[in-house]
Amino acid sequence: QLQLVESGEGSVQAGGSLSLSCAASGYTGSSNCMVWLRHAPGKPRVGVAVVRSDGSTIYADSVKGRFTISKDNAKNSLYLQMNSLKPEDTAMYYCAADRRTFCSLRGVVVGLVTYPYNYWGQGTQVTVSS
Repeated sequence: QLQLVESGEGSVQAGGSLSLSCAASGYTGSSNCMVWLRHAPGKPRVGVAVVRSDGSTIYADSVKGRFTISKDNAKNSLYLQMNSLKPEDTAMYYCAADRRTFCSLRGVVVGLVTYPYNYWGQGTQVTVSS
């Protein structure tokens, strides 16, 4: 089993920055794919950024150029640096991971099917005021 714990909750004004962290423990070999997702009230949960085991990254169009996902394998940690924050970035942010390797913003792709990520953190709130 893999346990994920997010930190970095905060409130900032538009244009500000926040950094989120996700600490992984347990069987970290289950974390070939790691992703940040967010869920705003009244909206579906969406993938924000993905980092694969080879280090390649994928970003949602809404955050490209503003957010940076990174991971530190030695510390078993995932990070999300968020700059130029906008009120529409307000959401609960979740860290998720999976041992399968072909991951996308929507989930893990196996053949023609996209599956939800297997491991999830509890979430951390980000609030951006105008």
